[in-house]
Amino acid sequence: MLAILSRGIARIPYLSTLLGEEVRQIRSPYFLRTTIYTAVAGWGRRPSTIKSRTFAARHKLPFIALEDGFLRSCGLGVNGAAPLSVVMDDLNIYYDASQPSRLEALIAGLEMTPELHGEASRALNLIRQHRLSKYNHAPSHLLPPPTRPQQQRVLVVDQTAGDVSVSLGGSDASAFEQLLTAALNENDGAQIWVKTHPDVISGKKQGYFGRGLQHPRIHLLAEDVSPLSLLEQVHKVYVVTSQMGFEALMLGKPVVCFGQPWYAGWGLTDDRHPRMAALKVRRSRQCSLEELFAAAYLQYARYIEPATAMPGTIFDVIDWLARNNEANDFTRGELWCVGMSLWKQAIVRPFLESPSTRVRFVGTVEQLAQKTMASDAKIVIWGVSNDTAARALAATRQVPLWRMEDGFLRSVGLGSDLHRPVSLVLDRSGIYYDPASGSDLETMLATQTLSVDELHRAARFRQTFVSLRASKYNISGQPFTVAGGGRRVLLVPGQVDDDASVRLGSPVVASNLALLRQVRKENPDAYIVYKPHPDVVSGNRRGELDSLVTDGLADQCIVNANIIDCILAADEVHTMTSLSGFEALLHERVVHCYGGPFYAGWGLTIDHFPLPQRQRKVSLDELVFAAILKYPRYALPGVAGLVSAEHVLTRLSSQGAAPAKALHKKGLRGWLARKSRKANALLQLMRNGARTK
Repeated sequence: MLAILSRGIARIPYLSTLLGEEVRQIRSPYFLRTTIYTAVAGWGRRPSTIKSRTFAARHKLPFIALEDGFLRSCGLGVNGAAPLSVVMDDLNIYYDASQPSRLEALIAGLEMTPELHGEASRALNLIRQHRLSKYNHAPSHLLPPPTRPQQQRVLVVDQTAGDVSVSLGGSDASAFEQLLTAALNENDGAQIWVKTHPDVISGKKQGYFGRGLQHPRIHLLAEDVSPLSLLEQVHKVYVVTSQMGFEALMLGKPVVCFGQPWYAGWGLTDDRHPRMAALKVRRSRQCSLEELFAAAYLQYARYIEPATAMPGTIFDVIDWLARNNEANDFTRGELWCVGMSLWKQAIVRPFLESPSTRVRFVGTVEQLAQKTMASDAKIVIWGVSNDTAARALAATRQVPLWRMEDGFLRSVGLGSDLHRPVSLVLDRSGIYYDPASGSDLETMLATQTLSVDELHRAARFRQTFVSLRASKYNISGQPFTVAGGGRRVLLVPGQVDDDASVRLGSPVVASNLALLRQVRKENPDAYIVYKPHPDVVSGNRRGELDSLVTDGLADQCIVNANIIDCILAADEVHTMTSLSGFEALLHERVVHCYGGPFYAGWGLTIDHFPLPQRQRKVSLDELVFAAILKYPRYALPGVAGLVSAEHVLTRLSSQGAAPAKALHKKGLRGWLARKSRKANALLQLMRNGARTK
């Protein structure tokens, strides 16, 4: 058990999991038994650790220094973003060059096995691909073109004044003066770009370089930008002890060090510190980039699996950061969500919040017209509600209009019964159930080129989805038999007649009754099974048909059955735009479409409604990747940030299916159940300090 004296450290989420040991905060250090503790932990070499170090020495306990990992979070720690990785050092801490650290010992004694080399290479490639850094909230930045042909760019990295990594790296403010002078003198004619630290830009701290740098070749970059996007555009990098120096090494850039950072002295950097020769007595080994990376990122740092709060790997964190960084870039700016009830606000907020997104709610389009909107604002509506008025306002203000809707792997239980969704889609172009809107999903399917790894991921997900018998609402059902007598069995899944997906997606065959008549007309000898939509069965929406069997349009009407059981009992599925058609494709059934759902027109379905804009042939795994893995956003209750579709599928399967009989829970009990779910969501909204005006 680790003892900690700091309340700030004690508040780090899942700290025991990150450290791999139980952690207990000591509030009264003078009156307690210390025999239960194995060590005392504190944060790095900050002055605030003196109390903890003294306590450890008094009780003859080891002191372990903690610090943020090198892939920390999406947002800044000073803004409250929790770390996804930490380091534990029982010898020192990595940025203190005055004595050996555990990281230095790991590098010196590293045995680079083929497996470790493979992991290091894979992680390095992913970090480069996704441009990941310690903090990952900032946008990519394109530097202005050089003033003359072949002019080089040199990057000089500032740090926060008083940063202990500077002083413990054997440097002070004079090192930054020497660094800037050297960058000017050694790179004749080059542009010198001075990059300030993110904490300085946020106003939390000061830097070593002021804003009054006077030289025609010096350019101050005072914007918060993605470090790797900046490093990609420069030819050489000058640092004192900044971690950006190692990130520059990852990109193959020459790095000059005026301090003694952890990565200096191993043969990869141009070391200018006056006492570097003494340090190289300890750091005598010549290392490759992969070796330094393996020791620091794979062995020294510890990671958490953010979606499950279990011990994780660097690949879990890379996956998480890449997903949430992409989402942060997608919504960067101000989002004005229009016409959403308090309940809707509570459920959509987790899907939209990010370090660079400002979420606002307003009751009507008319009210929004009275607001001052930022230059980076977007208007967001649910589906096609308020569409005409929102379009007009967006055109007037010259801002984008985006739409939200439920995703295709939604919940255990119905949305109309106020079960919170675990997936939503945010579409910048249209909406997936309107084939005339040119949605992002349609564009994705028409243009995406997937890697082998992405196709394998889609195949694995599809196989798991099928084996778990998952569906959009995951409602269980009662047993049934289909007495087809050898005839072809056709499943016709009912829909909500007034639903927007029917109105916009199936303008010719536009109702359940019309669909059944058409299917019977074209298949007079088939055995037709009709399953009404769960929202209709529950009484929450319109669309019930009473006399289908007696009128001869259907041979059997199945109400309380699981939709997957119905699909598996059928040879073919005939639908207007139902998601059941997509689920039937995953179960390798023949699917006829009488409207234009998102999965029609790509060569996988038999289409009765023309979709001339969809000319490309798409494989089933390509469809799964776009519709399930890429297009929606996924969020789980109690988990900050967006998770993967795989995590959602695991969580939904662990919950089990909602009983079909719950669809008939009307009256007082059903009303109370719905109100309870709404109250819980609103309570969470209030706890998060959401603004609802």
